Amino acid sequence: MAESRESLLNSRERSSGYQISDTQGQVDEVMGIMRNNIDKVLERDTKINNLHERSDALQVGANQFKQTGTQLKRKMWWKNVKFMIIIGVVVVIVLGTVIGIIVAQTKKKSSGSDTPN
Repeated sequence: MAESRESLLNSRERSSGYQISDTQGQVDEVMGIMRNNIDKVLERDTKINNLHERSDALQVGANQFKQTGTQLKRKMWWKNVKFMIIIGVVVVIVLGTVIGIIVAQTKKKSSGSDTPN
């Protein structure tokens, strides 16, 4: 009976040792997973920071593009206004010249037809 009691105690100690060993293995596995997750979170944070910096640079570029576009729009508007004014002046000069020639011809004919032959 003493032997069976000792063997029972030894088997309990062995099974207890296996449980501790299994539990330690599970803890080690969970710690490995946690370390891996922490590494992934840190890598993700780095990528997010990089993306944030790139988006800030893109925003600055977009603002510069908008400002340059507005300046170019104003410049082209003024250029168009100047061109329209020049065309208007040329049309007035041409019309004035044509009207002047017509009036001069009409006066010449009317003064020439008034004299008897």
